[in-house]
Amino acid sequence: MEEIKKSLKNNSSQNKGGASLLPGIAVLLAVLLIFSQVFYISFSFKPKWILIKTSSGLRLVKNPEMLKIKAEQIESGLAEAVTPAQGITILANWEDLGKKLVETGVIDEDKFYSLYEEREGLAEYEKKLLEEDKNAEIVINSANANFILNLLWAFGLANKNRILEEGPMTDEKYGGDAGRFASTGGWSLAKGNAMDHYNTHDFVTLTEGEQKLVEEVAKNIYRPCCGNSVYFPDCNHGMAMLGLLELMAAGGATEQQMYDTALGVNSFWFPDTYMTIGKYFAQRGVYWDDVDAKEVLGSLYSSAQGYAQIAREVEPITSGGGGSCGV
Repeated sequence: MEEIKKSLKNNSSQNKGGASLLPGIAVLLAVLLIFSQVFYISFSFKPKWILIKTSSGLRLVKNPEMLKIKAEQIESGLAEAVTPAQGITILANWEDLGKKLVETGVIDEDKFYSLYEEREGLAEYEKKLLEEDKNAEIVINSANANFILNLLWAFGLANKNRILEEGPMTDEKYGGDAGRFASTGGWSLAKGNAMDHYNTHDFVTLTEGEQKLVEEVAKNIYRPCCGNSVYFPDCNHGMAMLGLLELMAAGGATEQQMYDTALGVNSFWFPDTYMTIGKYFAQRGVYWDDVDAKEVLGSLYSSAQGYAQIAREVEPITSGGGGSCGV
């Protein structure tokens, strides 16, 4: 009987000892969980964060090796992220504007078709935008980017808008002659002189609120071929983007939608530029889908001067894509 009592007593003591270990085990598991967030789960235990010495003391920063790995992962899909194969759909009703541009002579149909016959002709979708009445949307991709550029260039140049009437294009500070710029003098696909159509046709009329939205957004969108914003559309890309903003505003697009679409369109017009900018962000651990469109379209990145600085910091991507500032 005494032996049984001793045995029960010993078992009770062992159970109490086991129970006393539970808090310690819980603490250990918590430490391991935190540890796993700071280190790779691998045999090498590479830290995600490291301490570096700065003038103000020790600072915790991301391990450069981790950032490099992430950059390589992001860059591998950069082309598809910046210029997706399926293209992007622009939130704007084109409807019969192509026909109107031809009917009014802003586009000389013979000149336009002759130009593209030299470039493998027009696709069926492109002919629809130029000839038919009910075009509910515009889709831009790598194959038709130049065609869409010329179509919007013609529209932006001809549609009556106070930016063309009162903005930098006619400002005495820049010569006071709107016909002396690449966006006007360079439009050689019209009947007669391009200036016969400049700021002349009421294709799309904006409300005061829509006009103010266009002006505000236009002042914040640059293009890498020059140092001016869309508010000063002195080249074809600027004039085409102005036309696009007018169409989007008239269609009820929000400010954010206008910036997002403008970045997508600029990327098809300047693919190497925006893939290089995407590479710049990737090396800082930022995916292209996560960049702020308004920020990227600003002068710091998208003007000729801004992009030149980016190109000094990362090796530029050169695929030979994109177009010039002419037809």
